[in-house]
Amino acid sequence: MTPTPDDPTGERADAARNRARLLAAAACLVAERGAEHVTMHEVAQAAGVGKGTLFRRFGDRTGLLLALLGDVEAEFHEAYSCGPPPLGPGAPAAHRLTAFGCALIERLADDTDLGPALARQIPVERRKTSHYGQAFHRHVASLLREAGVVGDHDMLAHAMLAFTDLETMDHLRKERQAGTARLRHTWTDLVRRVTGADER
Repeated sequence: MTPTPDDPTGERADAARNRARLLAAAACLVAERGAEHVTMHEVAQAAGVGKGTLFRRFGDRTGLLLALLGDVEAEFHEAYSCGPPPLGPGAPAAHRLTAFGCALIERLADDTDLGPALARQIPVERRKTSHYGQAFHRHVASLLREAGVVGDHDMLAHAMLAFTDLETMDHLRKERQAGTARLRHTWTDLVRRVTGADER
């Protein structure tokens, strides 16, 4: 298995065990009650540690949710980095880019997916600079480069990922009544126009 973008490195065994216990407790509480209702006090209590230990380990509630999100995102990272095509390697870059965006859109529309549920509780600036947010950006920029797109791949990746932002997707789905099929079609059309590839 390839390393995920947020794998902790250099942790002592006891620190790693504490981290795993805290994240397991947080995951159970989030699954039961929803991320928006879980407090640091409850997580510490469920894990059997002092609240100070929890704050020292993760900094604040957002830090805890980011760590939990990193664990949740590990499976998706594995899928797009080394899973089967077209999401993983082995397909043309434009096809992989299409599959990546469509997968994100489907996940954002899935109320049972813990990733978007956690991400909605994290301030946008910290979400974008998180390990998983940066990994998404690097992946899209790399595929644009591999597809032979001429231009600023870094800025183009930002522009394309803006369409799949939680805030944008939630607005389009709720306020504009845009269904998943329409959003997927729009992403596919965007990839085709940017890369010059015929995705039909």
